[in-house]
Amino acid sequence: MLSLTLTSSHFHLLLTLSLFLTSFVTDSATHWSDTQLLKELKNNLHPASITPGSCIFSWDFSYDPCDNLFTDKFTCGFRCDAVVSGTTRLTELTLDPAGYSGTLSATWNLPYLQTLDVSNNFFSGPIPDSFSNLTRLTRLVLSKNSLTGTIPSSLSSLSNLQELYLDNNNLQGPIPLTFNRLTNLKRLEMQSNKLNGVLPSLSSLNNLYYLDLSFNLFTGGFPSALPESLVQISMRNNSLSGALEPESLRNLNYLEVVDLTANRLNGVVPFALFELPSLQQVALSFNEFSHLEAPYALEMQSGVIAVDLSNNELGGFLPLFPALMPRLSSLSFENNKFVGMIPIQYALKTVFPEAGIAPFERLLLGGNYLFGAIPSPLMALQPGSAMVRLVDNCLYRCPISFFFCQGAQQKSFEECKRFSRFIP
Repeated sequence: MLSLTLTSSHFHLLLTLSLFLTSFVTDSATHWSDTQLLKELKNNLHPASITPGSCIFSWDFSYDPCDNLFTDKFTCGFRCDAVVSGTTRLTELTLDPAGYSGTLSATWNLPYLQTLDVSNNFFSGPIPDSFSNLTRLTRLVLSKNSLTGTIPSSLSSLSNLQELYLDNNNLQGPIPLTFNRLTNLKRLEMQSNKLNGVLPSLSSLNNLYYLDLSFNLFTGGFPSALPESLVQISMRNNSLSGALEPESLRNLNYLEVVDLTANRLNGVVPFALFELPSLQQVALSFNEFSHLEAPYALEMQSGVIAVDLSNNELGGFLPLFPALMPRLSSLSFENNKFVGMIPIQYALKTVFPEAGIAPFERLLLGGNYLFGAIPSPLMALQPGSAMVRLVDNCLYRCPISFFFCQGAQQKSFEECKRFSRFIP
């Protein structure tokens, strides 16, 4: 009889304990450190920036975050996944662009987080060093905030990172040299900051296909070596100087777009650039280039569609090869120092292109020292069929009644005469 009583007591004790443990696990499905981070993040915000209807406004920590996600207690802002028996962990933290202001200074101990996106808000202060704890992170998006300070080298420890967006902030200083460790990085955007210094070598980033460093204060030369995987490069509006060496362009077989507008690059524009097999768009305007290298042979296999070399110091006669590029439809040589007559091939490509050859839909030659008569095929061009601009040259009989001569007169006879002594 005593034995049965003990057994019954043990049974009730075990049942009570089991129910208690079940209740405990149910009430804390979210790992405690993940909940703590969400609390810190909310507490670091200026209360006035947490507006009704925003994700964080709904966060009510008297309830478990992951258990109540997509309810009125936690409407949005993160994602949870079961990673350990009995618990769930934050795997994504994506805030809505609700105008949150405050800092990101929290203990970022989220070892299962894969995506962190706080873009299009008003976060300020530095990028936390504790981001280095986010060891599974593949996507970090801090774009369009008011972050300051330097880029912490600790970000280089995020070995799984594939996309890094730091653009449109107030970051300054150089790119850490240790960024060459981010070998899984595919997309890197740092445009519109106050970053400076010489660009480090990124050639070890063998998966990088998109690089945007525009609108910063970088100095020094164009990188001597770049990842061969690159598809698009944008470094416009910096202070890069020196020559664009052909060796720095070799093996960029996947490159489609290069934009180096508004720097201080000078010397020769190498023809090797136009020979890259995948290249489609070239933007080198507002630099100090003085010469455009011509190809050794006129048989053109280039797939380039658009070239902008306006506002440089390019001189000599207009090169013939752009008119022979089979896919080129947009060409701007405006505001340079080209002389001589407009080659008839330019006019024929615009008005009477050969079969299989793309016509010039945009041909901008204004602001040079071109002289002579306008090629007769251009005189048959109908308004609206192509955008042609020949203003501010030394052309014979280019009255403003012709649409491609409208907007400005030709240069004066005296100015053209003074410049004629520089004709090669």
